[in-house]
Amino acid sequence: MNYDHHLYTGRPAEARSPREERCYDLLEKLNVAFFRVDHEHADSIEDCEQVEGLLGCKICKNLFLCNRQQTNFYLLIMPGQKPFKTKLLSKQIGSARLSFADAGHMEEYLGLEPGSVSVLGLINDRNRCVRLLVDRDLLKDEYFGCHPCLNTSSLRFRTADLMEKILPALGHEPLFVDLPWEVD
Repeated sequence: MNYDHHLYTGRPAEARSPREERCYDLLEKLNVAFFRVDHEHADSIEDCEQVEGLLGCKICKNLFLCNRQQTNFYLLIMPGQKPFKTKLLSKQIGSARLSFADAGHMEEYLGLEPGSVSVLGLINDRNRCVRLLVDRDLLKDEYFGCHPCLNTSSLRFRTADLMEKILPALGHEPLFVDLPWEVD
């Protein structure tokens, strides 16, 4: 695959993994205009800094979490540079002892591998086992950046399209949270 670090409109001409293709199919079905950048593996938010410059928007942080008993699973999307403290989120959602869920549950519920977590992974959660948590600060930006379920590409589309088209089509009603920028 050629990683030429250019901004493209829409899906790639060449076939991609079925996981990635499902994301493009969904966006096209919903008439969501999007831009794409192909790049090397971006396993962390720090790896996405150059990509953000090309996309013209920030890529959000995606955290797959669970309670201690591993009976409740959550996908938290939040601004990439915002710090995360489980205690503060746990209190807001009324769940004790949140931690990062393991790769097995990530594959089972979202069909994703670590490093590729994305809100678009909810396309694979047909039984609605994962609760979507959205930090309200994400709603302040006109554009939303995320991976198409594979961390070698990143997408930009309107935040309004995420909230008004994509999430309703996926059947996931978000729970909004307010996480602080400064933590003690």
